[in-house]
Amino acid sequence: MSPSLVRMQNQRFCVSLKIWAPVGAYEKPSLSAWPSPVVPLGQTVTLRCHSRSPFEIFRLFKRVGTRLPKLQGHHVNTFTFGPVTREHAGSYTCSGGYWSPHSDPLQIVVTGVFTKPAISANPGPVVQAGGHVTIRCHSPLLLDKFILHQENSTGHFQRHRETFTGGHAAADFSIGPTTSGSEGTYRCYDSLSRSPFEWSAPSDPVDIVITGDLSKKPSLSAQVGPVVRSGENMTLLCSSKSAFDQFHLLREGENIGRLLPGGQGPCGALQAEFPLGPGTLAHSGAYSCYSSFTRSPYAGSDPSDPLLLSVTGATTSTCPSPMDAHTREKAGLPQERSSALSIVLGLAIAFTSTSILLTALVCHRCSTPNPKPEGGELSTI
Repeated sequence: MSPSLVRMQNQRFCVSLKIWAPVGAYEKPSLSAWPSPVVPLGQTVTLRCHSRSPFEIFRLFKRVGTRLPKLQGHHVNTFTFGPVTREHAGSYTCSGGYWSPHSDPLQIVVTGVFTKPAISANPGPVVQAGGHVTIRCHSPLLLDKFILHQENSTGHFQRHRETFTGGHAAADFSIGPTTSGSEGTYRCYDSLSRSPFEWSAPSDPVDIVITGDLSKKPSLSAQVGPVVRSGENMTLLCSSKSAFDQFHLLREGENIGRLLPGGQGPCGALQAEFPLGPGTLAHSGAYSCYSSFTRSPYAGSDPSDPLLLSVTGATTSTCPSPMDAHTREKAGLPQERSSALSIVLGLAIAFTSTSILLTALVCHRCSTPNPKPEGGELSTI
C-alpha cells in the first residue's frame, strides 16, 4: 500500500474518532422543580433540565403517572405546568438531545386532593434535648399512607396506616433522641398507596421546640399571686438572668404566646410580662415559660418550674355600681317585709295579752263584795 493511501486512511480514522468519541460520553443531566416538587392543586411548577453539555434540544419524559402529550422536544431546558391538576402528578426524567443518558427521576407530588389531616405532639411540642416526642397524624378518611414533612428539609418520613378507630386512620411518628436538627415546623399529609403522588392538603403546623441547649431555666411568677378571684386582672412574669431576647409562655405544655422582654427586672434579670386579662375559671391550670433567641426560635432554655394558677370565687367591689345597688335593693325587699311583719305580729300579740290581763283584773274586782262599816247599818239619805 502506498504511503499516501495509508495517510488518507489514518486521517479518515481520526475524523471518525472525532465524530463518534462524544457519543455515549455525555454526562447525565439533572432535573429540578421550582419552587418545589410538592405542588398544590391549581398552582404552577417549572421543571428545569440541567446539563453542562451544549445541547440545543431537551426532552422531558413522564415515566410514572398519567401520560401527558407534547413533552418531548423542547428548544429550551425549562418546562412549565399550570394550573396543576392530578394528571401532572408522577415521576419525570429528562435528557439532552438524543444521545445523553436520562436524568435521575424527579417525583412531582400534587397536594390538596384529599381533606387535610390533624396533627398533634405527645407529650407536647416542647421537648428537652435528648428526649423523645411522638407526632400523630389523624385523618377522618380511610387512607393508608401518611407523610410527615419537616419544613426546610428535603427528607420525608413515611408511614403506612397504624390503626383504624371508628372509621378513622392514624399514624405515629417517633422522633428522638432529639437534637438541634429535630427542631422546626412539621406538617403531615395522607395519601393512598395506589396513588403515591397524590396527597391531601397539608395539616396545620406544629412547632417542635428543643430546650436545654442554651442556659439555665427562667422563673415564672404571678403579679398578684397564684390564687385570684374571678374578674381580677392577671399578669404572669417570666424572668431570666441570661441575655435572651424572646420569652414563651406555656399552658399545660402548649405554647400560647411569646413576647420580647419588657426591661430589667429585680437583680438585673430580664423580665417579660404576659397579661392574661380578667381571670376566669378557664385560666386555671399549670403554666411555665422558657426563653430563647429570635434568631433561633426553636431552641430554648429549660422550662421554668410549673406555676399552678387558680381562679376562684367572685370579685367584691368597694364601689358598687347603681346596678349592683338596685340588685341588692330588690334582693333585700323580701327580708325587710318579713322583718316588719314580725314586728307588727309581736306588737299585736303583746296588745292582746295586755288586754286579756286587764279584763281579768276588772272582772275579779267586780266579783269581790264590799266590806260593811263598824257600828251599825248604813243610813240612807
